[in-house]
Amino acid sequence: MPLDQPSESELTQQTLCDISANAADESGGRPEGPPPKPRVQRAERIQMEWLPMALDDLIPAEHEARSVWEFVGEMNLSPLYERIAAVEGQPGRSPIDPKILMALWLYATIRGVGSARQLDELCRHHHAYRWICGGVSVNYHTLADFRTQHVALLDQLLTDSVASLLSAGLIELNRVAQDGVRVRASAGSSSFRRRATLEEYQAEAQTQVDALRTELEEADPAASNRRQKAAHQRAVREKAERIQQALEEMAKLEAQKESRQKGSKEKARISTTDPEARKMKMADGGFRPAYNIQFSTTTDTQVIVGTDVTNNGNDGGQMAPMNEQIHGRYGESPDETIVDGGFSTLKDIETLATSEHGTTVYAPVKDEERKRTKGEDPFAPRQGDTAAIVAWRQRMGTEEAKEIYKERAATAECINAIARNRNLWFIRVRGLVKARAVALWYALAHNLRRALALRAEAEKSSLAAVG
Repeated sequence: MPLDQPSESELTQQTLCDISANAADESGGRPEGPPPKPRVQRAERIQMEWLPMALDDLIPAEHEARSVWEFVGEMNLSPLYERIAAVEGQPGRSPIDPKILMALWLYATIRGVGSARQLDELCRHHHAYRWICGGVSVNYHTLADFRTQHVALLDQLLTDSVASLLSAGLIELNRVAQDGVRVRASAGSSSFRRRATLEEYQAEAQTQVDALRTELEEADPAASNRRQKAAHQRAVREKAERIQQALEEMAKLEAQKESRQKGSKEKARISTTDPEARKMKMADGGFRPAYNIQFSTTTDTQVIVGTDVTNNGNDGGQMAPMNEQIHGRYGESPDETIVDGGFSTLKDIETLATSEHGTTVYAPVKDEERKRTKGEDPFAPRQGDTAAIVAWRQRMGTEEAKEIYKERAATAECINAIARNRNLWFIRVRGLVKARAVALWYALAHNLRRALALRAEAEKSSLAAVG
């Protein structure tokens, strides 16, 4: 056989290789038959693991929750500790450390959490909230009560936190901007009733209260449904109390409407769900039950120095009370106050100009554009103007005042936008007092972040000066 010819075995091997290659090409690189199962990493949840980890390892060293905890540690919470009945060496269940509850709500407010039930869930599953709890169990009822029960303390904490920044020279009360933000109340639009309907409801509720009281007194004390009847009686009694409060609020609203327009008090309506809420015109032009939250903020450092909650649908008349509040908190009034046209009532401007705790007001003159169109000077004195009003009109006509007024949008509007980003669209509690507690939580949370930023800037400047 010639040397260049392949042997029979080589021919057979070559033929088999060609067939195998062709079969592989036709099957996409896989042999014939069922395709193999893909190999993946599957979840294994019944395998026991020992994780040597402390709660302190759940969050990094620079986590914001640690900053909140340090901030709370500097607060004077002694009024809360003085109320605790459980003491060392005596029987009784130990309550949750108030510092934990304070830190939880501050951190939750920063993160836009406004529901006690949602916060309860986070405390069981979210690392940051678990770290703050430190192994202490909390529940939504305790969280909800703590949020609204200590309004006076929250108000004092706001004063103390701002006063510490003032004493450290980190902020000044040279110029503040005030603005209001309307927040949806926890009341349905259909819950508003006229006086006649409220009086009818009150009579029905009182009849139910009397009937249930008699039934409860005559029932067997050992009966299994006694507790249910007591709960029913309590619910009916609370409903009667809300209706009574609604009638009291009705008298106030009727007086306001009568003073504005004779005979308009018949149109007054009050909510049976939240009697202190009022229907207000919202940002989208619609009318809904709401509260008007007021914030007063330093223009250069954006620190909230005053806050209040009203059920007035407009901002007129809110400037003078806020100025008095700031003076009562810090012993001084701001040199200058910037507000929008909704605040600029002549009465408030006159009061602030002549008050012992007065401030210079920068507020736009109403109908400025309309008067310009007619060829009138909007800043010229008008008949009946006092010296304080004339000075205000002339001041707002200067270029300096126009430049100062530009700071309002960058301050007051910015604060409102930050509050909206933290979910301040809806107040889940009812009544002015509890709504004020919510506003104070937002002010404290906002100032916490601003204090951290201001101290960091001061430290950086100090190091640069030394270097």
